[in-house]
Amino acid sequence: MNNESKIAYFSMEIGLEARMPTYSGGLGVLAGDTIRSAADLKVPMVAVTLLQRKGYFRQKLDASGWQTEEPVEWTVESILEEIPKKTFVTIEGRNVYLRSWKYEVNGIGDFKVPVYFLDSDLPENSEWDRTLTHFLYGGDQYYRLCQEVILGIGGVRMLRALGYENIKRFHMNEGHASLLALELLNEQAGKTGREPTRPEDIEAVREQCIFTTHTPVPAGHDQFPIELIRRIIGPREEIFKIKDIFLYNNLFNMTYLALNMSRFINGVAKKHGEVSQLMFEGYTIDAITNGVHAATWTTKPFQNLYDRYIPGWREDNFSLRYALSIPKHEVWEAHAFAKNELIQHVNRETGAAMDTDVLTLGFARRSTTYKRGELLFQDGERLKRISSEVGRFQVIYAGKAHPQDSAGKEIIKRIFHAKESLKANIKIAYLENYDMEKGKLITSGVDVWLNTPQPPLEASGTSGMKAALNGVPSLSVLDGWWIEGYIEGITGWSIGEAGRGAEASSDWSNDALSLYNKLENIVIPLFYHDRDRFIEMMRSSIALNGSFFNTQRMMLQYVLRAYF
Repeated sequence: MNNESKIAYFSMEIGLEARMPTYSGGLGVLAGDTIRSAADLKVPMVAVTLLQRKGYFRQKLDASGWQTEEPVEWTVESILEEIPKKTFVTIEGRNVYLRSWKYEVNGIGDFKVPVYFLDSDLPENSEWDRTLTHFLYGGDQYYRLCQEVILGIGGVRMLRALGYENIKRFHMNEGHASLLALELLNEQAGKTGREPTRPEDIEAVREQCIFTTHTPVPAGHDQFPIELIRRIIGPREEIFKIKDIFLYNNLFNMTYLALNMSRFINGVAKKHGEVSQLMFEGYTIDAITNGVHAATWTTKPFQNLYDRYIPGWREDNFSLRYALSIPKHEVWEAHAFAKNELIQHVNRETGAAMDTDVLTLGFARRSTTYKRGELLFQDGERLKRISSEVGRFQVIYAGKAHPQDSAGKEIIKRIFHAKESLKANIKIAYLENYDMEKGKLITSGVDVWLNTPQPPLEASGTSGMKAALNGVPSLSVLDGWWIEGYIEGITGWSIGEAGRGAEASSDWSNDALSLYNKLENIVIPLFYHDRDRFIEMMRSSIALNGSFFNTQRMMLQYVLRAYF
């Protein structure tokens, strides 16, 4: 066991494999990609998360598109290694005991980054406490806070129990883990043999912490009533005496705790850094744009292509810029293979009878209001006319709504309604139970990636980055990473204009109009009548965006600017 790790990476969810339902979407998948690149680059990292024994959920969609959820049972013992060491956290005055399960991420040079999954499902705990590491984002505020005590405080204690004594940096991937700062303050007070906490203790802990904030959406920033905090973590007056580090609007705010206790804070795209700076005035907020793990998200035919023409691309993702010299017919053949695989899967799963020769748009994201999954269907008559007069197109959707997000569930229903009303003109499919495997299949197999968030609420987004690695250009609203990645007519196309505030973008009709105009006048004619130019854009997507928007570049920036 490598106990010499210098970086501890904490995330409520980490997506490592489709058969491990320990992630809900972008945050967890990004965490998995981050860890893979750390292993590739031999960054001395260890990661901590919760086991999520019953997963996020299995999505079921009925004929109307209404989503219901089922627990996901998975065989933990067949994938993870149980570690005998145990620790505990105190919740409402009782000890809740924890064990961990290890998963090792192997890098290119066989360097390993261990990931520890914390588990409270132990016979020495009460029935209720045993469920605390069962569901990702399940339950109420009480359940969520108990989970965050386990992740932050229990995570630090588990690392110490496992012999990780020399950690220099604790990286909080979103505010869920920020209670780790309280445990580090405890340790600091213990080292100096004094209580209460003093300003120099806070400074010593701040020097160890890094915080990445991922969303401007309020629901992404956990806050709890002070009474609930007191009830769960107990009468720890030494903590409540330093309430200025966590109190905001008289609530215990996880984001503000992380902001106040971190030496380096960053957003996940340049625009998101600016938005976060406005949200959290008085803090210095940097920006490190997200990426995706290139080798994980590149489909097999493109991997083979890169192996032939760009040897060493896995070790040096930036060398993908040489994709500009790959023969066009081979790029198209690789894409055709990936597309055929996707269309076969869609037809098998949904009976949509899609055609591999038809322009295929893809949209696969968590179903929530600001992502505006139904924007495409604002004007059904115009879509019918485009399809019959300009050129046929078909659309593949996927994505889960959070179990408590009724508005997100309604979006899926509206897409199903559009599917039915447009079926004579446009084939639309919605794939059930979106996961990492389906994500790779869709992002690599469609012809154009569609993304329609409401600015400025898209912190980054990474689905379009996965598409770019597979030569798929984006047709996207200018928000998040796409502001940095788009070159009109080179790597894809914009919907609407850059630099709009939330008020301007709340008028959906302008964005829908821009989307229809791009489809009708540029995208569809190019696909059918200038295939050579379309393939040129595919190569540019790989060379310009695939080579840069990856976690290898991202991890190097964290190493240089945050870790060391």
